[in-house]
Amino acid sequence: MATAIVTGATSGLGIDIARRLADDGFEVIVTGRNADRGTAVADSIGEAAHFVQADLTEDGAADRVVEAALSATGRVDVLVNNAGMDYNAPLEQAPVNEIRHLYETNGLAPVVMAQAAARQMIEQGEGGAIINITSRLASIGVPEMSVYSSSKGILRSFTTAAAVEWSPHRIRVNSVAPGMARTEMFSEWLGTFDDPAAKEREVSEAIPLGRVAEPADVAHAVSYLASPGAAYITGANIPVDGGYTAK
Repeated sequence: MATAIVTGATSGLGIDIARRLADDGFEVIVTGRNADRGTAVADSIGEAAHFVQADLTEDGAADRVVEAALSATGRVDVLVNNAGMDYNAPLEQAPVNEIRHLYETNGLAPVVMAQAAARQMIEQGEGGAIINITSRLASIGVPEMSVYSSSKGILRSFTTAAAVEWSPHRIRVNSVAPGMARTEMFSEWLGTFDDPAAKEREVSEAIPLGRVAEPADVAHAVSYLASPGAAYITGANIPVDGGYTAK
């Protein structure tokens, strides 16, 4: 049975992605920093899921995740680089230490995780798929999101370059760029407004399809890129944003 690693699968989009890949027949390695949440997610998925606690910004963490996957299932076929953090601040005021941490989390850690997964895929000699979760903000500008946008832009550019470099090994590298999605983080953000319902209507009206994404919308796109049906797709970016970046 094929194995998929989903990083940051203890909350938000990662949970739905892990569940969808398990439904697709993958053994799923669920990673995250919180052991209680990770264990609960893996238990909710069932026998096909295995939780590996990891902070991917730590040296050696990516290799340990791959080693744990090999111990649990014997192989690595798909990596979904979903782990990341949000950040907003006026650009001229963002502290250097916070920028550095954001880049390590959203840029460096996924690249290192992809390296570790690709080395195993190359050793197996059967190819594989790496799917990077970026953001609509990697393509557009929003006030006070410049640092976050650039951190996701790192991953978007990496996707294109790695797709070409690893193509001789039949490793496909693609990205999915969600827009606003109905996650815990989105609900918490709405809660900062006096009228959350009015704010959601405002956000939805700015999206051509008239609603924010459901986590399942993103999981469907990941599922396709991980499937044999996407065997001839590499270096692509799929916006899952209801048409927002097409305007």
